[in-house]
Amino acid sequence: MMHIPGHTEVVPPHRRYDEVAEACAAMVIRSYSSSFGLASRLLTPRIRRDVQNIYALVRVADEIVDAPRPEQGLVDRSNELDQLEEQTSVALVTGSSSNLVVHAFAQTARRVGVDLDLVAPFFDSMRSDLTQVQHDFDTLATYIYGSAEVVGLMCLRAFLADEPKSVARYDHLAPGAQRLGAAFQKINFLRDFGEDSDGLGRRYLVGLDPDDPADSAWALWLDDIDLDLTAAAAAIPHLPAGSRVAVCTAHDLFAELTARLRESSATEARRTRVRVPSAGKARIAAAAVARRGMPRTAPRAEAFGLHRRKANA
Repeated sequence: MMHIPGHTEVVPPHRRYDEVAEACAAMVIRSYSSSFGLASRLLTPRIRRDVQNIYALVRVADEIVDAPRPEQGLVDRSNELDQLEEQTSVALVTGSSSNLVVHAFAQTARRVGVDLDLVAPFFDSMRSDLTQVQHDFDTLATYIYGSAEVVGLMCLRAFLADEPKSVARYDHLAPGAQRLGAAFQKINFLRDFGEDSDGLGRRYLVGLDPDDPADSAWALWLDDIDLDLTAAAAAIPHLPAGSRVAVCTAHDLFAELTARLRESSATEARRTRVRVPSAGKARIAAAAVARRGMPRTAPRAEAFGLHRRKANA
C-alpha cells in the first residue's frame, strides 16, 4: 500500500498506475479535440473519465493511420496498428497493459461492458484506411460503422453503466448513438475534404469528385447529415442526466458546423477547413446547459440514407 500525494487515504499500489493511465488519456483529449474536450467537461466525473479513456485509444489508432512519422512506411504502420489491437484484445481479458492508453481503455471497457464486438470493427475500419482510397456506398457504410458508430456505442455503454435497466435502455438508445456517430464522421469528411483527397489520397464522399466537386452532391451529403442529427436529437432527451447536456453540446456544435458547411461550396471547403470559433463553442455549450440537454434539430428531406444501407447489409 502507498500514499498518493494529494490523497487523504492510502490506496493499493496498482491504483496509482490506473490513475497515471487515466491522466494520460485525459491529456490526449485535451491535446487533440477542442470540441469533444469542451463537451466532455460537461459530463459527470466518472463518465468523463470513461469517455476520455475511450477517446484516447481511438485517437492513438487514428494517429497511427493518418499521421505517421516520416520514416514509417505502410508496413510499419500496419504492424503498429496490429500491435495496438493485440494489446487491446489482451487487456480486455487481463484488465491491464504496459501501454498506458490501452490500460485506461481496458479499465473502462471491462467496467461498462465494451467487448470485441465493438472493438474489432473499429480496428477493421482503421486498417482499411491504410489500403482503401475510394469507397462506394456499401463500403462507406461499413467504414462509418467501424470508425464512428461503434465509438458512439462505446460511449453509450459508459453513459448507462450505473443506470437501472441499462441493457434495455442501451437497446433503445443504440440507434440514436449510431446516428450521432455517423453524423460526426460525415461532417468531418466534409470538413477534411481537401486534406483527405490532396494530402491522404482518399475519397470517402461518394459522388464528390475532388477535381470537379458538384455543389448538388455537396448539398445531398449535408441533407444526409441533417437526417442523422435529427434522429440522434430524438434520443438525447432519454439519456441519463449525467451525460445529456454534454451529448447535446456535441450534437449542437456539429449542427453548427453543418450550417456553416451549407454556407460554403465544395470548392471553398476543399481550400479552407470550416470551424466554429471558441466563443461560438462557448455560446453553444451555455445554450445546451440552459435547455438542460434538449438539442436543436434541423430536419430535411431524405438523401443518401447510409444508415438504412448498413441496416440492410
